[in-house]
Amino acid sequence: MTPDLSSSSNLPAEGHCLRTTTVLVVDDIPNNLTLLLDALSGAGHRVLVAESGEGALLQLEHEIPDVVLLDYVLPGLTGLEVCRRLKAQPRLAEIPVIFLTAVTDVEEKVRVLEAGAVDYVTKPIQTAEVVARVATHLRIAQLKRALLDRNAALEAEIAMRIEAEEQLRSSLDRALLVTGPDGRIHFATKLAQTLLLRFFPGVGEGQLPPPLRGLNADALPPELEVRAFSRRDSSDFTVLELRAGSEAQPVLLMALGLTPREAEILFWISEGKTNPEIAVIVGSAVRTVEKHVERILGKLGVENRGAAARRALEVLQSDRRASG
Repeated sequence: MTPDLSSSSNLPAEGHCLRTTTVLVVDDIPNNLTLLLDALSGAGHRVLVAESGEGALLQLEHEIPDVVLLDYVLPGLTGLEVCRRLKAQPRLAEIPVIFLTAVTDVEEKVRVLEAGAVDYVTKPIQTAEVVARVATHLRIAQLKRALLDRNAALEAEIAMRIEAEEQLRSSLDRALLVTGPDGRIHFATKLAQTLLLRFFPGVGEGQLPPPLRGLNADALPPELEVRAFSRRDSSDFTVLELRAGSEAQPVLLMALGLTPREAEILFWISEGKTNPEIAVIVGSAVRTVEKHVERILGKLGVENRGAAARRALEVLQSDRRASG
Protein backbone atom coordinates (compact mmCIF):
# COMPACT_ATOMS: atom_id res chain seq x y z
CA MET A 1 0.00 0.00 0.00
CA THR A 2 1.16 3.51 -0.74
CA PRO A 3 2.09 5.31 2.49
CA ASP A 4 -0.22 7.95 3.98
CA LEU A 5 1.28 11.35 3.17
CA SER A 6 -0.91 13.67 5.20
CA SER A 7 -1.17 16.99 6.90
CA SER A 8 -2.39 17.14 10.50
CA SER A 9 -3.61 20.75 10.41
CA ASN A 10 -7.29 21.75 10.66
CA LEU A 11 -8.99 24.27 8.43
CA PRO A 12 -10.83 26.94 10.49
CA ALA A 13 -14.02 28.39 9.04
CA GLU A 14 -16.06 31.27 10.42
CA GLY A 15 -14.55 30.94 13.85
CA HIS A 16 -15.17 27.18 14.14
CA CYS A 17 -12.58 24.43 14.07
CA LEU A 18 -13.63 21.87 11.45
CA ARG A 19 -12.39 18.30 11.32
CA THR A 20 -9.58 17.65 8.85
CA THR A 21 -10.93 16.47 5.51
CA THR A 22 -9.21 13.66 3.65
CA VAL A 23 -8.48 13.73 -0.08
CA LEU A 24 -7.33 10.65 -2.00
CA VAL A 25 -5.18 11.61 -5.00
CA VAL A 26 -4.76 8.93 -7.67
CA ASP A 27 -2.08 9.73 -10.29
CA ASP A 28 0.94 7.90 -11.66
CA ILE A 29 2.99 11.05 -12.36
CA PRO A 30 5.27 11.90 -9.38
CA ASN A 31 5.37 15.62 -10.24
CA ASN A 32 1.56 15.79 -10.23
CA LEU A 33 1.42 14.02 -6.88
CA THR A 34 3.94 16.43 -5.40
CA LEU A 35 2.06 19.50 -6.67
CA LEU A 36 -1.27 18.26 -5.37
CA LEU A 37 0.13 17.06 -2.05
CA ASP A 38 1.69 20.46 -1.36
CA ALA A 39 -1.38 22.44 -2.47
CA LEU A 40 -3.98 20.33 -0.64
CA SER A 41 -1.93 20.02 2.52
CA GLY A 42 -1.40 23.76 2.48
CA ALA A 43 -5.19 24.20 2.28
CA GLY A 44 -5.62 22.14 5.45
CA HIS A 45 -6.52 18.77 3.95
CA ARG A 46 -5.12 15.38 4.89
CA VAL A 47 -3.84 13.70 1.71
CA LEU A 48 -3.67 10.03 0.73
CA VAL A 49 -1.97 9.04 -2.51
CA ALA A 50 -2.16 6.08 -4.88
CA GLU A 51 -0.22 5.60 -8.11
CA SER A 52 -2.59 3.15 -9.80
CA GLY A 53 -6.25 2.22 -9.97
CA GLU A 54 -5.59 -0.99 -8.08
CA GLY A 55 -3.76 0.96 -5.38
CA ALA A 56 -6.68 3.38 -5.08
CA LEU A 57 -9.19 0.55 -4.58
CA LEU A 58 -6.90 -0.97 -1.97
CA GLN A 59 -6.76 2.37 -0.13
CA LEU A 60 -10.57 2.56 -0.20
CA GLU A 61 -10.86 -0.83 1.49
CA HIS A 62 -9.15 0.63 4.57
CA GLU A 63 -10.31 4.24 4.63
CA ILE A 64 -13.08 6.35 3.10
CA PRO A 65 -11.85 9.79 2.01
CA ASP A 66 -14.06 12.86 1.66
CA VAL A 67 -13.05 13.47 -1.97
CA VAL A 68 -11.18 11.49 -4.65
CA LEU A 69 -9.01 13.22 -7.26
CA LEU A 70 -8.70 10.59 -10.00
CA ASP A 71 -6.44 10.63 -13.06
CA TYR A 72 -8.17 9.64 -16.29
CA VAL A 73 -5.18 7.67 -17.69
CA LEU A 74 -3.66 5.16 -15.27
CA PRO A 75 -1.57 2.02 -15.64
CA GLY A 76 -3.72 -1.10 -15.32
CA LEU A 77 -7.27 -0.12 -14.38
CA THR A 78 -8.36 3.10 -16.07
CA GLY A 79 -9.76 6.02 -14.12
CA LEU A 80 -13.20 5.33 -15.60
CA GLU A 81 -13.15 1.72 -14.37
CA VAL A 82 -12.00 2.78 -10.90
CA CYS A 83 -14.82 5.31 -10.73
CA ARG A 84 -17.42 2.76 -11.83
CA ARG A 85 -16.24 0.22 -9.25
CA LEU A 86 -16.23 2.88 -6.54
CA LYS A 87 -19.78 4.02 -7.37
CA ALA A 88 -21.01 0.41 -7.41
CA GLN A 89 -20.25 0.02 -3.69
CA PRO A 90 -22.91 1.55 -1.40
CA ARG A 91 -20.35 2.50 1.26
CA LEU A 92 -18.32 4.47 -1.31
CA ALA A 93 -20.97 5.66 -3.76
CA GLU A 94 -21.48 9.08 -2.17
CA ILE A 95 -17.78 10.09 -2.32
CA PRO A 96 -17.35 13.02 -4.76
CA VAL A 97 -14.96 12.03 -7.56
CA ILE A 98 -13.14 14.75 -9.50
CA PHE A 99 -11.23 13.61 -12.59
CA LEU A 100 -7.83 14.92 -13.58
CA THR A 101 -7.69 14.68 -17.35
CA ALA A 102 -5.73 15.92 -20.34
CA VAL A 103 -8.53 14.69 -22.60
CA THR A 104 -10.24 17.50 -24.51
CA ASP A 105 -12.73 15.38 -26.46
CA VAL A 106 -16.30 16.19 -25.40
CA GLU A 107 -17.45 12.57 -25.61
CA GLU A 108 -14.70 11.50 -23.21
CA LYS A 109 -15.71 14.21 -20.75
CA VAL A 110 -19.31 13.01 -20.94
CA ARG A 111 -18.13 9.47 -20.15
CA VAL A 112 -16.42 10.82 -17.04
CA LEU A 113 -19.68 12.32 -15.77
CA GLU A 114 -21.70 9.25 -16.77
CA ALA A 115 -19.32 7.10 -14.72
CA GLY A 116 -20.40 9.05 -11.62
CA ALA A 117 -17.86 11.87 -11.36
CA VAL A 118 -19.08 15.24 -10.09
CA ASP A 119 -16.48 17.32 -11.94
CA TYR A 120 -13.21 17.28 -13.85
CA VAL A 121 -10.06 19.41 -13.97
CA THR A 122 -8.17 19.74 -17.24
CA LYS A 123 -4.40 19.22 -17.25
CA PRO A 124 -1.90 20.79 -17.01
CA ILE A 125 -2.88 21.04 -13.36
CA GLN A 126 -3.56 24.48 -11.89
CA THR A 127 -3.36 23.89 -8.14
CA ALA A 128 -5.49 26.92 -7.23
CA GLU A 129 -8.30 25.56 -9.42
CA VAL A 130 -7.99 22.08 -7.91
CA VAL A 131 -8.13 23.43 -4.34
CA ALA A 132 -11.16 25.58 -5.22
CA ARG A 133 -13.05 22.70 -6.83
CA VAL A 134 -12.27 20.38 -3.90
CA ALA A 135 -13.59 23.03 -1.47
CA THR A 136 -16.75 23.47 -3.56
CA HIS A 137 -17.58 19.78 -3.69
CA LEU A 138 -16.77 19.27 -0.04
CA ARG A 139 -19.28 22.00 0.75
CA ILE A 140 -21.90 20.46 -1.56
CA ALA A 141 -21.40 17.05 0.06
CA GLN A 142 -21.70 18.60 3.52
CA LEU A 143 -24.96 20.34 2.58
CA LYS A 144 -26.29 17.13 1.04
CA ARG A 145 -25.54 15.16 4.22
CA ALA A 146 -27.16 17.86 6.33
CA LEU A 147 -30.26 17.80 4.12
CA LEU A 148 -30.48 14.00 4.28
CA ASP A 149 -30.10 14.08 8.06
CA ARG A 150 -32.76 16.78 8.32
CA ASN A 151 -35.15 14.84 6.09
CA ALA A 152 -34.60 11.68 8.13
CA ALA A 153 -35.28 13.60 11.34
CA LEU A 154 -38.45 15.11 9.88
CA GLU A 155 -39.68 11.73 8.66
CA ALA A 156 -39.07 10.25 12.12
CA GLU A 157 -40.90 13.17 13.75
CA ILE A 158 -43.86 12.82 11.38
CA ALA A 159 -44.02 9.07 12.00
CA MET A 160 -44.01 9.67 15.77
CA ARG A 161 -46.79 12.25 15.47
CA ILE A 162 -48.91 9.94 13.32
CA GLU A 163 -48.42 7.11 15.79
CA ALA A 164 -49.27 9.37 18.74
CA GLU A 165 -52.38 10.67 16.99
CA GLU A 166 -53.50 7.14 16.15
CA GLN A 167 -53.01 6.09 19.76
CA LEU A 168 -55.03 9.11 20.86
CA ARG A 169 -57.82 8.27 18.43
CA SER A 170 -57.99 4.71 19.71
CA SER A 171 -57.70 5.51 23.41
CA LEU A 172 -60.42 8.17 23.70
CA ASP A 173 -63.78 6.69 24.66
CA ARG A 174 -65.75 9.73 23.49
CA ALA A 175 -66.91 10.59 19.99
CA LEU A 176 -64.99 13.84 19.48
CA LEU A 177 -64.43 15.80 16.26
CA VAL A 178 -62.22 18.82 15.60
CA THR A 179 -63.34 20.73 12.50
CA GLY A 180 -62.30 23.92 10.76
CA PRO A 181 -64.51 26.73 9.48
CA ASP A 182 -64.41 25.14 6.01
CA GLY A 183 -66.08 21.97 7.30
CA ARG A 184 -62.96 19.84 7.06
CA ILE A 185 -62.42 17.29 9.84
CA HIS A 186 -58.93 17.74 11.31
CA PHE A 187 -59.22 15.07 14.01
CA ALA A 188 -61.77 12.39 14.89
CA THR A 189 -61.67 9.65 17.49
CA LYS A 190 -62.46 6.10 16.43
CA LEU A 191 -65.88 6.29 18.04
CA ALA A 192 -66.66 9.53 16.19
CA GLN A 193 -65.63 7.93 12.90
CA THR A 194 -67.91 5.00 13.63
CA LEU A 195 -70.91 7.26 14.32
CA LEU A 196 -70.26 9.34 11.20
CA LEU A 197 -70.21 6.19 9.07
CA ARG A 198 -73.40 4.95 10.69
CA PHE A 199 -75.48 8.13 10.42
CA PHE A 200 -73.92 9.83 7.36
CA PRO A 201 -72.61 7.02 5.11
CA GLY A 202 -72.75 9.10 1.90
CA VAL A 203 -70.55 11.96 3.08
CA GLY A 204 -66.98 12.13 1.76
CA GLU A 205 -64.17 11.12 4.08
CA GLY A 206 -62.71 14.03 6.03
CA GLN A 207 -65.73 16.29 5.47
CA LEU A 208 -68.27 17.28 8.10
CA PRO A 209 -71.84 16.37 7.09
CA PRO A 210 -73.97 19.48 6.33
CA PRO A 211 -76.39 18.93 9.27
CA LEU A 212 -73.43 19.04 11.66
CA ARG A 213 -71.98 22.22 10.16
CA GLY A 214 -74.96 24.31 11.16
CA LEU A 215 -75.98 22.12 14.09
CA ASN A 216 -79.43 21.99 12.54
CA ALA A 217 -81.39 19.83 15.00
CA ASP A 218 -84.22 19.30 12.54
CA ALA A 219 -81.83 17.81 9.98
CA LEU A 220 -80.06 15.49 12.44
CA PRO A 221 -81.08 11.87 12.93
CA PRO A 222 -83.40 11.79 15.98
CA GLU A 223 -81.18 9.33 17.87
CA LEU A 224 -78.01 11.43 17.40
CA GLU A 225 -77.07 14.12 19.92
CA VAL A 226 -74.43 16.78 19.17
CA ARG A 227 -72.69 19.15 21.56
CA ALA A 228 -70.35 22.00 20.60
CA PHE A 229 -67.48 22.93 22.94
CA SER A 230 -65.96 25.98 21.24
CA ARG A 231 -67.06 29.29 19.81
CA ARG A 232 -68.34 28.99 16.24
CA ASP A 233 -67.11 31.82 14.03
CA SER A 234 -65.08 32.21 10.87
CA SER A 235 -61.69 31.89 12.56
CA ASP A 236 -62.10 29.18 15.21
CA PHE A 237 -61.87 25.45 15.14
CA THR A 238 -64.93 23.68 16.49
CA VAL A 239 -64.92 20.72 18.86
CA LEU A 240 -68.01 18.54 18.60
CA GLU A 241 -69.08 15.56 20.66
CA LEU A 242 -71.44 13.05 19.12
CA ARG A 243 -73.69 10.82 21.17
CA ALA A 244 -75.96 8.12 19.88
CA GLY A 245 -78.43 8.39 22.76
CA SER A 246 -79.41 4.92 23.89
CA GLU A 247 -77.88 3.40 20.77
CA ALA A 248 -75.15 0.84 21.28
CA GLN A 249 -71.59 2.10 21.17
CA PRO A 250 -68.46 0.02 20.36
CA VAL A 251 -66.58 1.39 23.36
CA LEU A 252 -68.92 -0.55 25.66
CA LEU A 253 -67.46 -3.79 24.31
CA MET A 254 -64.04 -2.95 25.75
CA ALA A 255 -65.50 -4.33 29.00
CA LEU A 256 -64.94 -7.77 27.44
CA GLY A 257 -61.18 -7.19 27.62
CA LEU A 258 -60.83 -5.96 24.06
CA THR A 259 -58.75 -3.14 22.60
CA PRO A 260 -60.61 -0.15 21.08
CA ARG A 261 -60.09 -1.50 17.56
CA GLU A 262 -61.19 -5.02 18.55
CA ALA A 263 -64.28 -3.57 20.26
CA GLU A 264 -65.09 -1.62 17.11
CA ILE A 265 -64.79 -4.73 14.92
CA LEU A 266 -66.86 -6.84 17.32
CA PHE A 267 -69.55 -4.14 17.26
CA TRP A 268 -69.80 -4.41 13.48
CA ILE A 269 -69.85 -8.21 13.74
CA SER A 270 -72.86 -7.84 16.04
CA GLU A 271 -74.42 -5.61 13.36
CA GLY A 272 -74.14 -8.47 10.87
CA LYS A 273 -71.30 -7.02 8.78
CA THR A 274 -68.90 -9.27 6.87
CA ASN A 275 -65.12 -8.96 7.14
CA PRO A 276 -64.81 -7.12 3.78
CA GLU A 277 -67.55 -4.70 4.85
CA ILE A 278 -65.86 -4.11 8.19
CA ALA A 279 -62.55 -3.49 6.41
CA VAL A 280 -64.16 -0.67 4.42
CA ILE A 281 -65.82 0.83 7.50
CA VAL A 282 -62.70 0.88 9.71
CA GLY A 283 -60.25 1.61 6.89
CA SER A 284 -58.14 -1.55 7.19
CA ALA A 285 -57.16 -4.43 4.94
CA VAL A 286 -59.44 -7.47 4.98
CA ARG A 287 -56.56 -9.65 6.20
CA THR A 288 -56.01 -7.24 9.13
CA VAL A 289 -59.68 -7.50 10.07
CA GLU A 290 -59.45 -11.31 9.88
CA LYS A 291 -56.51 -11.28 12.31
CA HIS A 292 -58.48 -9.04 14.69
CA VAL A 293 -61.44 -11.45 14.51
CA GLU A 294 -59.16 -14.38 15.37
CA ARG A 295 -57.87 -12.50 18.44
CA ILE A 296 -61.42 -11.51 19.45
CA LEU A 297 -62.61 -15.13 19.34
CA GLY A 298 -59.62 -16.16 21.43
CA LYS A 299 -60.18 -13.46 24.05
CA LEU A 300 -63.89 -14.24 24.32
CA GLY A 301 -63.26 -17.99 24.41
CA VAL A 302 -65.75 -18.69 21.62
CA GLU A 303 -65.42 -20.67 18.43
CA ASN A 304 -67.21 -18.58 15.82
CA ARG A 305 -68.52 -15.14 14.86
CA GLY A 306 -72.09 -16.01 15.84
CA ALA A 307 -71.09 -16.76 19.41
CA ALA A 308 -68.98 -13.58 19.53
CA ALA A 309 -71.93 -11.54 18.25
CA ARG A 310 -74.18 -12.98 20.98
CA ARG A 311 -71.66 -11.99 23.67
CA ALA A 312 -71.52 -8.48 22.21
CA LEU A 313 -75.31 -8.14 22.10
CA GLU A 314 -75.56 -9.20 25.73
CA VAL A 315 -73.30 -6.30 26.73
CA LEU A 316 -74.97 -3.78 24.45
CA GLN A 317 -78.53 -4.74 25.44
CA SER A 318 -77.58 -4.66 29.11
CA ASP A 319 -76.37 -1.08 28.68
CA ARG A 320 -79.61 -0.12 26.93
CA ARG A 321 -81.66 -1.52 29.81
CA ALA A 322 -79.51 0.37 32.30
CA SER A 323 -79.91 3.61 30.31
CA GLY A 324 -83.67 3.07 30.13
